[in-house]
Amino acid sequence: MPLQKRISLVAAATVAVAVAIAVLISYFVVRDQIVGQVSNELRDQATAIKTGFERGHPLPGLGAGLGGSAPYYQAVPENGPAEAPLGQFPLPDTGKARAVAAGTEGAFMTDVVVDGARLQMYTFQVVSRSGSFAGQPAVAIQLARPLAATDNVLRTLRWVLALVFLLVVGLAAVLARMATRRVLAPLAEVTATAQLIGETDDLSQRIDVYQDDEVGQLASRFNAMLARLESSRAQLDASVASQRQLVADASHELRTPVTSLRTNIEVLLSGAKLEDDDRDRLLTDVVEQSEELSALVSDLIEVARGDTPQETVEDTRLDRLVEEALDRARRNAPDVDFLEHVTPVSVQGNPERLIRAINNLLDNAARHAGHGGPVEVTADAAGVTVRDHGEGIIAEDLPHVFDRFYRGANSRSRQGSGLGLAIVRQVAEQHGGSVTAANHDGGGAVFTLRLPTSAVGETSSPADSSAVADDASVTRDAEVSA
Repeated sequence: MPLQKRISLVAAATVAVAVAIAVLISYFVVRDQIVGQVSNELRDQATAIKTGFERGHPLPGLGAGLGGSAPYYQAVPENGPAEAPLGQFPLPDTGKARAVAAGTEGAFMTDVVVDGARLQMYTFQVVSRSGSFAGQPAVAIQLARPLAATDNVLRTLRWVLALVFLLVVGLAAVLARMATRRVLAPLAEVTATAQLIGETDDLSQRIDVYQDDEVGQLASRFNAMLARLESSRAQLDASVASQRQLVADASHELRTPVTSLRTNIEVLLSGAKLEDDDRDRLLTDVVEQSEELSALVSDLIEVARGDTPQETVEDTRLDRLVEEALDRARRNAPDVDFLEHVTPVSVQGNPERLIRAINNLLDNAARHAGHGGPVEVTADAAGVTVRDHGEGIIAEDLPHVFDRFYRGANSRSRQGSGLGLAIVRQVAEQHGGSVTAANHDGGGAVFTLRLPTSAVGETSSPADSSAVADDASVTRDAEVSA
């Protein structure tokens, strides 16, 4: 059964119970009042009779304003027949009435049926002061009033209350259905939206929030869930597209060294007579192409795993990583003068990936240093800054220097895969930082690897260290631009 129908039935049943209780209470209260009025009139006349009863004389009655005298009465002695007015059908002559006359029973009120008519009868004892029954000290008087009018009123009241009950319950059911339809409208919209998403796979759908109640909060949370799912879907699609692009680019980049390597090997294996210089040149090319291929594969592996969560995160001395990378760079590029300014700072991250990013920045600077020009390396609270004194970066290449396999106009004649700076950006983002490239006013290019650092020996939250890094990076940018 639908929720709306269940709530409507529960609301209607609740109203029905409440109205039924109210109707029953009203009916019994009114009945007791009407019947009690008849009983009071009988008792009032009985009181008048007790104060002025004379055997053989008419019974004292009540005025019209007090309800009038009882239309039916009779006297019942302890012994002997009951005495009733001429022409009146006799009232029930019970042994209990004679017991009242004898004084062994008290007065009582009862309902009787006489000649098909329902009457309320009151039996009480009075003392006879005169008349033919003067030998008997007491007699029971029975007064009776018809209940036909009372029954008619109560019958009409029952019909009216039953009609009111049905109308109220019916109206409650209609109003409950209307109210639940309005209240549950957002739920119906949630259902419709979920069904539409299931059919169209469109996560951009949203639900309108009308009120800040439980249903409105449900709609808000559903919208938030859809937003997260849409964001996850976009990230997944972007990741899939990136992986596909990586595979396509890798296939293109691998084709050239593999083809060249294969050609040289085929020439060496062909058995053709080659001069020693030619053979040495081919072997040298094979070695260089193998090294280039190995470096390219290594970079591809590094780029491919760049989006995976970090497995090793520890408190690492950034200044020591920079010094280690500088030692390597000096060995690989002995003709380049590396100038360092290192301040002891710590960073939370993966040491292997961080030093790989720093090595890539130093290798890039060494290739573009220009005639052994100095490469300035700074490590401080802002992160790592590397500046060369080469030709700088062409303006058209600046937005793309960190793209995968992108090689600028100044790099196309040099050996490289175009993945080094892309790896730097991945490492920076994986550690909650960033990397930028710019041309220095004094010539050359400057690369800034910003990382959330902290002073050596301090433990800071990521938010605090990010703030320190941001402030320090502003200072470093100002120094570089000076």
